[in-house]
Amino acid sequence: MATIKNTVRLLAVDDSADTLEVVQRQLTAAGYEVITAPGVAEAVRALGTVKVDLVITDLRMPRSDGMELVRHVRENLGETAIVMLTGYASIPNAVEAMQTGADEYLAKPFTEEELLHAVTSALGRLRLRRAGAPTDEPVSSEWGLLSASPAMRRVFRDMKKASPSNATVLISGESGTGKELVARAIHYQGPRRAAPFVPVNCGGIPDGLLESELFGYRKGAFTGASESRAGFFQTAEGGSIFLDEVAELSLPMQAALLRVLQDKMVYMIGVRQPAAVDVRVLAATNRDLQRLVEQGKFREDLYYRLNVLPIVLPPLRERGDDVLILVRHFAEKFAGEMRKKAPPFTERALALLQAYSWPGNVRELENIVQRLVLMVERDVIDAADLPALMRFSADGDVQQDSSLAEAEAAHVRAVLAGVNGNKTRAAQILGIDRKTLREKIKEH
Repeated sequence: MATIKNTVRLLAVDDSADTLEVVQRQLTAAGYEVITAPGVAEAVRALGTVKVDLVITDLRMPRSDGMELVRHVRENLGETAIVMLTGYASIPNAVEAMQTGADEYLAKPFTEEELLHAVTSALGRLRLRRAGAPTDEPVSSEWGLLSASPAMRRVFRDMKKASPSNATVLISGESGTGKELVARAIHYQGPRRAAPFVPVNCGGIPDGLLESELFGYRKGAFTGASESRAGFFQTAEGGSIFLDEVAELSLPMQAALLRVLQDKMVYMIGVRQPAAVDVRVLAATNRDLQRLVEQGKFREDLYYRLNVLPIVLPPLRERGDDVLILVRHFAEKFAGEMRKKAPPFTERALALLQAYSWPGNVRELENIVQRLVLMVERDVIDAADLPALMRFSADGDVQQDSSLAEAEAAHVRAVLAGVNGNKTRAAQILGIDRKTLREKIKEH
């Protein structure tokens, strides 16, 4: 099993030996490396010789006060977090400390929990700065998607090119990567924004009902058709229709969709004459359509009709520090719904979250953060609060001397855990059918 080492180094600065002893003891017990200095001059010398991730400094000390140290750190050491301590707590002091560059402000006397909370919060801000994110709010784009990664910036560029067009867009990516969010953003940034956006889950509608749902039917067209009903294409008139899981369409339905894309006409069931529709098609899939074409499971002509403007979403594991940005965003979102302050995550917890492979991608991350915010009763979320799979099976934990069967079993378990045991979604992520997945579960 891979071990994630905590290499965070803290510098505590205070003219009180008792305070330094307490801070060093409590934070060393929490897993941090702590060095100390009795004053600003000694702290500056220490900062010139060793790399420090966070400075914890008293406000009032002989000769030079903590504000001078804060200014020195901000002017010379951009990637260093700061926590200000003081026995003279006041609103003006707090405001000045934060304006000067402190990340957190803590009044003496403080409890061990308050100290740990301030440290983890300040380090969380530092991680966001290192990720290229502002510390006041999550990184956002004009598309309403949160990211600071180069991989997603390429997606944003593709979206910018696609939004003003009426051309068909094919959005590819693993389950949970946000394909519908991308489709909605393209629609609402384009010329059809005032018209409907109609999402359709092609894999969630039985094949026998899909034709009537998509194209509508006339009263009496079949048993149970007691009234005429418009289909999704008619509902989306003038706007966009989003066909999610388009790879799940049967071959007859693929032929029907191809006809709509070619002729811009739909045939309602029970009606002989086609009706013209003005609808932009946005499609999405988590499967390799080109491979399905080679296997004869997806029409080649439909594939080329859909793949006019391709957009490929990267999995979360390839988005670097976006994990940290999204953790903070979801924590604040769900804490806000509960009308409480978002709990900070310890360095160890954040390291484990980054190391995890995220088979369920952003959707899985959102579900886990929601569970943590709801269930953890303490003010700080630590590694012990994370699901066991993350603590003991982080990405890359398969030993090099593991057999192929052992590696496969570990991956299947990770995917199943990431989608909360949903075998249909797990099979889609693994690229196998449910029967094969059941066989692998029994085998392993």
